[in-house]
Amino acid sequence: MNMEYFKGGKIVSIRKAGGGAAYGAIGPVEAYWEGLRDGRLMPARAEVDPRGIADALEQAFILEKIAPGLARVRLAGAHLNDLMAMEVRGMPVSALFEPGARREVQRILHEVMDTPAVVRLSLASQRGFGRAPLMARMILMPLRDGHDAPTRIFGALQASGRIGRGPNRFTIRDVETRPIKAARAYRPVRHFASPFPATTPIPSAKAPPLRLVHDADRV
Repeated sequence: MNMEYFKGGKIVSIRKAGGGAAYGAIGPVEAYWEGLRDGRLMPARAEVDPRGIADALEQAFILEKIAPGLARVRLAGAHLNDLMAMEVRGMPVSALFEPGARREVQRILHEVMDTPAVVRLSLASQRGFGRAPLMARMILMPLRDGHDAPTRIFGALQASGRIGRGPNRFTIRDVETRPIKAARAYRPVRHFASPFPATTPIPSAKAPPLRLVHDADRV
């Protein structure tokens, strides 16, 4: 991956390696978030622009906190819908996991938003009728809302292997946590149209800003 994104008079690079060809979307999504963060504790939801992760939109998502340790899928790329064989928008993110893993998911969500921290997960799905086992990687990174509260999560989920009959739910094999420290204060941000779904065209410079009906989350 070798991409750069021009924003606000500077280049935001997303060149970072993706952790192997099988999970090539994870690294660029993390590098894009780091570029937006730019030494702050975390970037804002309003700073996320689809042009910065053009090659990883299908694997990317944004979660919204609904209670301590609980979050729902606010926006998601097509890869998550394919894995679950259904529209995941509006679902609790815990629905992507086997019941035995959901308490750990709750702990991880709390850690991402309240520590705050970047969390990388190694996942596996079970074999089922018409469904081969899958390995996957997931990354979760905090975002602040319009009130500077860490109530959103920006991330990506990418599975390796053939996606059979859904839904594919995952267990957690490994968790890597990296607490975040800020080197400088927040700055005002520019608001962008929602990057999801991935098939939504990007408006040209002459066109009025695009606003999806389902994305009322202007933070």
